[in-house]
Amino acid sequence: MASWVLSECGIRPLSHIYSRPRTGFISNSKNNHSRIRFFHSNQSTTDLKFRGSKERNWALRVSAPLRVAYGEEEEREEISNRVNGVVEEPDFDPGAPPPFKLADIRAAIPKHCWVKDPWRSMSYVVRDVVVVFGLAAAAAYLNNWVVWPLYWAAQGTMFWALFVLGHDCGHGSFSNNPKLNSVVGHILHSSILVPYHGWRISHRTHHQNHGHVENDESWHPLPERIYKNLDNITRLLRFTVPFPMLAYPFYLWGRSPGKTGSHFDPSSDLFVPSERKDVITSTVCWTAMAALLVGLSFVMGPIQMLKLYGVPYWIFVTWLDFVTYLHHHGHEDKLPWYRGKEWSYLRGGLTTLDRDYGWINNIHHDIGTHVIHHLFPQIPHYHLIEATEAAKPVLGKYYREPKKSAPLPFHLIGSLVRSLKKDHYVNDTDEIVYYQTDPQLSSSSNSK
Repeated sequence: MASWVLSECGIRPLSHIYSRPRTGFISNSKNNHSRIRFFHSNQSTTDLKFRGSKERNWALRVSAPLRVAYGEEEEREEISNRVNGVVEEPDFDPGAPPPFKLADIRAAIPKHCWVKDPWRSMSYVVRDVVVVFGLAAAAAYLNNWVVWPLYWAAQGTMFWALFVLGHDCGHGSFSNNPKLNSVVGHILHSSILVPYHGWRISHRTHHQNHGHVENDESWHPLPERIYKNLDNITRLLRFTVPFPMLAYPFYLWGRSPGKTGSHFDPSSDLFVPSERKDVITSTVCWTAMAALLVGLSFVMGPIQMLKLYGVPYWIFVTWLDFVTYLHHHGHEDKLPWYRGKEWSYLRGGLTTLDRDYGWINNIHHDIGTHVIHHLFPQIPHYHLIEATEAAKPVLGKYYREPKKSAPLPFHLIGSLVRSLKKDHYVNDTDEIVYYQTDPQLSSSSNSK
């Protein structure tokens, strides 16, 4: 009967060269830590192949490698694990070493995704700079308190977009010309009070040590011994919205708890002696921009400068901290952090998260495609989406599909708040650790 229905619909079975599909119920309950599949017994249904006027082998168009049919040994193992038509699959352990290598991911990404086009990169710079000056001119001309809040939100977001382009310069994904990257990076970052080389070097440290408890540089977890020694004010500020979203300027000057140094000081622990001149250059550029802002305050008035630049600057800082935090925290499942022999570049990178920002994706240059960016920061931002899609079949469950956003990513505020309430510190000694919650801090947050 089934064969007749298939033939009438223009469908016929493929030859039995692929693994047999399963049918039935899969439990998606978050509280159920093992997936259970029910099977129809005595069923030999195979994969299907569509045909019309011209036959098309759709299987050959799949980018993931195909598995051939089970061997006898694998078939016997599957049958032995099946009890009364039920197969229990073990939990996926995100802290387990992946069954693939970094080279496997690289090989899956199309070659043109690695190509850097400086003209295309510069076109984004021109676009963003024109928008920034256009917004400022419109706001100053209208000078209306209905317009100013809209201007602050838009201009702060554009400052953040400028930062992302400077960030690409720091990674060398802007172009293959180091001098062009340095000049453009200094102009963009200095304009929003970021010391380009100082930040570039510390951000490089972050990428090289992502997912490492002690060696990571940006929003890494606090070991319990450091967390317990924080004074109450620091602890409250670090885990209470909105204060963590205003941390970036303070981080530039003093880094994170447990670490010393400054992004402006060439003798800081962040840098090696050969980087001294670069750090001084960026500090001078930052100082020149700060002096320019002070001079404009005398010319235009401090209130006007606060409205035109000051408030958008803090909106930009909020964006930066918000995005950076959520790319490494806030997933609904606990994700591991590593130290010692358990850490590797690949395992650390696989704990990063992609996020969907709705309309903002294009504005801030698809920085939400963060997993592939962290593993291969040399890929230009305009190829990250394609590279991510190509890598997904290799990554499998180690890639966590981001929740689809509305036009504006308000849903991520909930992820931020929940994470700050429960992700407080990690074990001092284990080599694979997960965030733990301070009940006292969590209860005080819930009571507010």
